[in-house]
Amino acid sequence: MNWHVVGVGNALMDALVIIDNDELIDELRLNRGTMHPVDHDQWQAAFERVRDLDVVFDSGGSCANTIATVGRLGGRALYCGQVGQDQMGQEYAAHITKSCGGHALRFLEGGNTGKCLSIISRADAERTMLTDLGASVSLDDLGSFPGEIERARVAHFTGYTLLGSPTRDVVTQAMAVAKANGVKVSLDAADPFVIDAIRDTFSTAVRDFADIVFLNAEEARALTGHADAVAAANAVADGFGVTTVVVKRGKDGSVVRHEGTLHDIAVHAVDAVDTTGAGDAYAGGFLYGLTHGMPIEQAGRLASGVAGLTVSQIGAVVHDMDALAQVKADIGG
Repeated sequence: MNWHVVGVGNALMDALVIIDNDELIDELRLNRGTMHPVDHDQWQAAFERVRDLDVVFDSGGSCANTIATVGRLGGRALYCGQVGQDQMGQEYAAHITKSCGGHALRFLEGGNTGKCLSIISRADAERTMLTDLGASVSLDDLGSFPGEIERARVAHFTGYTLLGSPTRDVVTQAMAVAKANGVKVSLDAADPFVIDAIRDTFSTAVRDFADIVFLNAEEARALTGHADAVAAANAVADGFGVTTVVVKRGKDGSVVRHEGTLHDIAVHAVDAVDTTGAGDAYAGGFLYGLTHGMPIEQAGRLASGVAGLTVSQIGAVVHDMDALAQVKADIGG
């Protein structure tokens, strides 16, 4: 075993900026609190409006955030995704390397690196996003990465990568490699939209491959029809044959159904600055705990603590290594 957790996902550079009011959102004709798909030129035009407002850059994409969190907690983690052969792609690789000590990124010649501009309200931490998927969604070859999957304890994926080919095809192949080699498959729905858009595809992936499933309350209801988190967790575990099901309930904490036993995990309360990637950070903390022999409740408390750190700063990956170490110490990790 070389790796605690590996992952394949959509590699998107995050550009995050805090604003004091909604004038910019109104000027750009955006719907507050939602994600807006844009092309490269539209993204650049919006970015020009904020480039002088202390923009923070970091590696992004749901799966990448989770893998980077495992790496920053001290786990052996490796991430595969596709970026362009441009300056932003090189910067993305540097951020992933800082978190994990290396990367398995693919570089698309002539492609533009995918990116997400996250405009964050100072008043309530609400995010309004413009996303150019760029090179991330044309990943059609994992190179030697399947060999790394074979040497991992957990392979992590998100629902975003199942939305369309060619990425869906290589991710499905990667899940099959993991399953064939006794590597646990972790799948995060990532967005209720995913389940609504590709219910059959997502359900098949859960049933055929997943050992660990992460859902928030909306995603759990979309998948199972149950508004109650416990009922939803039980429905996924029993209906799909999943060993470990996590349903995140925001300020009400989370519920974990593991090997037939339910665990109620309290939230780690903080003053929210930016909610970007809180669920991704939770998954990273949980998978770190799981791959380091922690009991489920302890892994859940670590996950909650890391998610709390994430929403108390700008960006999805916690930068304060001392704070991460303190959260580990507080839960006995």
